[in-house]
Amino acid sequence: MNSMHDSGVGAGPASTRPGSHTHRLRGLAGTGFIATLAATVATTLAAALAQAIGVDFEVPDGGETIPLSGFAVVTGLFSVVGIVIAVALLRWSSRPAERFVWTAASLTAISLVPPLLSGANTATTTALLGLHLVPATVMIPTLARSLRTRTE
Repeated sequence: MNSMHDSGVGAGPASTRPGSHTHRLRGLAGTGFIATLAATVATTLAAALAQAIGVDFEVPDGGETIPLSGFAVVTGLFSVVGIVIAVALLRWSSRPAERFVWTAASLTAISLVPPLLSGANTATTTALLGLHLVPATVMIPTLARSLRTRTE
């Protein structure tokens, strides 16, 4: 049957069709991984730009400088954590998109605390705060939109 002309008669809701639940989870995960790549690239490029204009990314504890690869790895890791949260909410929440936005925004706000406590110079602290927001602006709307379309 052509899906453009499918009236849905006899098919039942999407959640009761065989395989539809797995399809929704895989679709969300796929969208999330593409968004993770975009967030990782955007954050790493933003960090490289900040370095190019003079931000040293030196954190006083140990005098270590955060390498660009560090931004990529941490962004990728926490983006995947976001995907796992989204998948869990899709599976077990009656309002996954709303709960995801609330949870992700709360976790993003909490992630802003360490740069403020790091003791780094103003330029580094400001850049780190901005670099926490870059992946959030990619991941949160993308996953929330995907959750909305997968529950309708």
